[in-house]
Amino acid sequence: MSELTLNNGITIPQLGFGVFQIPSEDTQRVVEDALEAGYRHIDTAAAYQNEAGVGAAVRASGIPREEFFVTTKLRNGDQGNVESAFRASVDALGLDYVDLYLIHWPVPSQGLYSQAWKVMETLQAAGRTRSIGVSNFLSEHLERLMESTETLPSVNQIELHPSYQQKELAAKCRELGIAVEAYSPLGQGEDLNSTAVTSIAKAHQASTAQVVLAWHLANGTIVIPKSSDPQRLRDNLAAASLQLTPDELAAITALESGARIGADPAVAAFTQF
Repeated sequence: MSELTLNNGITIPQLGFGVFQIPSEDTQRVVEDALEAGYRHIDTAAAYQNEAGVGAAVRASGIPREEFFVTTKLRNGDQGNVESAFRASVDALGLDYVDLYLIHWPVPSQGLYSQAWKVMETLQAAGRTRSIGVSNFLSEHLERLMESTETLPSVNQIELHPSYQQKELAAKCRELGIAVEAYSPLGQGEDLNSTAVTSIAKAHQASTAQVVLAWHLANGTIVIPKSSDPQRLRDNLAAASLQLTPDELAAITALESGARIGADPAVAAFTQF
């Protein structure tokens, strides 16, 4: 599995496994299946309410902790309470540290994300998280953060898939040295039905999901698909070996339609409790 080097020198597996919407009672089993398939990068969040299952699977695997990359995220409603929220997450995970801790959404109406970031800087300095980053941050949120803090985010995890590519935001992140990580990388399945993707899949005798994931990887994007099906887990991981031609990559890029699936970070204000 290829790895990318973040702006603080930490490496991250480019293809990981996300556990959004996986029920807590199923999480350990599903993550164990993912680890058996070969995944070593697991992405969770306090708001998903399944951190305990992720940690249980990591501990039960018998694989050394340093071989894993574990991400979790700060709930929106905890931006004024970062220290105790982080402690609750690592306690739920049953781990001594995490590899990446993200502010889940900026929630600009709260006006707290810069304050939260300063506390996260102290967590990183103390070695409790190896890297810190953000999720769903638009350009204006990044600019405000950089005006008032010292540490550049290592990652910005954003909605990104062929029909919603956020090209200007992704380009800005990369220019600043912030890695781009895609959630909903398959457009929640909608992007798999396009003629471009299906024809490329047929040409390579690959699945449509593998084609879209290979497009992400070729663009240098970190990607965290999810599935509860053991065979699909393995198929997704195999996308790392699929090489698309420049014309095929361009055909997928041409699918941009501006079709956002999730909430708008400019106005999203839910607490996640």
